[in-house]
Amino acid sequence: MLLGVAGLTPGDWTTVDENVAKTVREHGFRTLQLRVPDPLNRDPATVERVKNAFASAGLALGQTVGEYGGGLVSDDESIRHDAVEALKQMATFTRIIGGTNTYLRPGSMNPGGAWWPHPDNRSDQVFDRLVKSAREAAQAASDEDVMLAVEGGVVCPLFSPERTREFFDAVDSPAMGYNMDPVNYIANLETAYDSTSLLNDLFDRLGHVTIAAHAKDFTVVDGLLPHFDEAVIGDGMLDQDTFLRRMLSVRPDAHVLIEHLPDDLIPAARDGLNAAAANAGIEWDEPPD
Repeated sequence: MLLGVAGLTPGDWTTVDENVAKTVREHGFRTLQLRVPDPLNRDPATVERVKNAFASAGLALGQTVGEYGGGLVSDDESIRHDAVEALKQMATFTRIIGGTNTYLRPGSMNPGGAWWPHPDNRSDQVFDRLVKSAREAAQAASDEDVMLAVEGGVVCPLFSPERTREFFDAVDSPAMGYNMDPVNYIANLETAYDSTSLLNDLFDRLGHVTIAAHAKDFTVVDGLLPHFDEAVIGDGMLDQDTFLRRMLSVRPDAHVLIEHLPDDLIPAARDGLNAAAANAGIEWDEPPD
């Protein structure tokens, strides 16, 4: 597996140069997620510069992520269509830049954000629209010879391991992969205090379609009502050893990306994940030549 990061970049993919790539490598990472606000901006000179920067630093090109919002589940057909088209363009961009997969966020009926809750997110109608959108996007990804990497979470239409497996069974496309992100499924105290069971459930149901992972951690916030916050890896409650062991067992070539942290906290998260890897007897790989 390759240790990677979503961060340490002063902007979007166009700001990646040899200095940025070198800094990422010096931090111990071997791959870097690319943020792509406009997948139609595919200036050949910029593409070549970014690819050369990765190569010169010994980084592997992997996951790209677009900014198309939550419209894949919209009940407005024009909004849904535009979101699908944006994801199709991300597949094309990923092929051009030399990446392996592009991230698919399931979306939300909440107009405030793609990762905000809404009561309709758990409805069959929303699930069916997501499946329809995903099938269309997966065909485009297949045509470009790249993968889509979808993840779920308790606030979105893929709100549980069971529902996420139902999604894969319904879409039924070899171009649709799973981005393992267990922290997103922390829904209650029972799950928080037994993350090992959650991890085993996720890998049992979705290990066969897992292609990548986002590494995070979480804590329970003291208070009358249950509340959870993300934490620096190693300072939280996720069973990182089991997370890494099972990732290695299902996808030994996976890119595992630390995300959702400001740059100044990334080294501590890296150290925490490295400690878990050492405890699990796992050594990170180097990118293939």
